[in-house]
Amino acid sequence: MPNDALRRAMAEAHITEADLAEQCGVDVKTVSRWINSDGRLPHPRHRWAAADALGVDEAMLWPDGVRRNVKTGPDREIVATYPYRSACPRSVWRSLITDATRDMVFAGFTNYFLWLEIPNLRGVLRRKADRGCRVRFLVGDPDSEVTRRREEVEAVPLTVGTRIRITLAELSKLDGVPNLEARFGDDHIAMSVFRFDDQMLVTPHLARLVGHDSPMLHLRRCQDDGLFDRFAFHVAELWDMGRPVELGRYATPPE
Repeated sequence: MPNDALRRAMAEAHITEADLAEQCGVDVKTVSRWINSDGRLPHPRHRWAAADALGVDEAMLWPDGVRRNVKTGPDREIVATYPYRSACPRSVWRSLITDATRDMVFAGFTNYFLWLEIPNLRGVLRRKADRGCRVRFLVGDPDSEVTRRREEVEAVPLTVGTRIRITLAELSKLDGVPNLEARFGDDHIAMSVFRFDDQMLVTPHLARLVGHDSPMLHLRRCQDDGLFDRFAFHVAELWDMGRPVELGRYATPPE
């Protein structure tokens, strides 16, 4: 089976097979075999070199092989860990969003950073929803007491309420798109969960730190009632308790 993740990472980094072969110290035919994978896992030093050259996590390029060869217990659902959300390569987000076909959930309290880091996110979400992918946003209520208290804790110029309203303004431009929903919730203020079919990014928020300064886990579902399923349950419960958002209220007035 071809290694589409490796092929895509090379395309996004504008690196050819010859370029990657040179940086990894292998023959170009070897890189070609990595792409047109026969199931064999490259030597660790070559995996590390390729990941470094492409600016992605090794587990994104060879997730099944790495997990099969390194992890055997419940922790095999952990694809990667990052001490800061901002340390996760943008290519990981792009890959997860691009590959999702059934279900995407953005359960961050503001989701503000997504519009800055994912090019043309609104257009991507529209296409995904039009093709039948369920897209859900669970955000904080910008006018709630929970939001006000968090603003006092963070004490940053770009307030929590402002960041939420930016997300709502972006989503208002998708108002009426089938399969796209938004709800308000208060109980995910301390943890963000982003689901993409059977993969997930989870950020527990530390003390008064904003999201990009908090750690993050990249999970892939491998078993029943594992880490992925536990966090999926958490998000499903919060979504069921959420309050519908009237996106039209947050439309940016025409200039």
